[in-house]
Amino acid sequence: MRTRGNQPEVPAPDTPWDEIVPGLWMGGHEVRARSGQLEFVVVRDEFDLVQTLLRLPGHGPDRGVEHQVWPIPDGPLDGTQLAGVIRLAQAAAEALDAGRSVLVRCYHGYNRSGLVVAQTLVRRGHSTEEAIRLIRSRRSPWALHNDLFVEYLRAGLSTARLLEELTE
Repeated sequence: MRTRGNQPEVPAPDTPWDEIVPGLWMGGHEVRARSGQLEFVVVRDEFDLVQTLLRLPGHGPDRGVEHQVWPIPDGPLDGTQLAGVIRLAQAAAEALDAGRSVLVRCYHGYNRSGLVVAQTLVRRGHSTEEAIRLIRSRRSPWALHNDLFVEYLRAGLSTARLLEELTE
């Protein structure tokens, strides 16, 4: 499995966040600036709903912005963690249906956020493969480079959750 932790050659993104489909954005907490230096990203009030999968103090959003936090590792997830991903995707889809803008973020905005964004797209009618392709083309070729997360998506998160709960 390739994850941020054991793949140090994975580059930081050049943009703090990218729009995957209208209103649905994917991003992270760190970006490579034009100077080549890494800089932290702080979200303020650019979005109506911010979903955070890795919380870093001082990274926003502003008071008054709906903020849902569900910290998960960039690695194997248990049934409870997968259930949270499913709930976040449902909330993101509902927000989009209501015309709200949504940012889903993790550290670089590649894997954890990709899992939630892909599940959101699947809930809204995209095939799993189309969701993965959209994310990689609009965010980064590095998006969803965690093979386990891609396997979860291809199996279906509900199925993956049941299988994980059976092994717990």
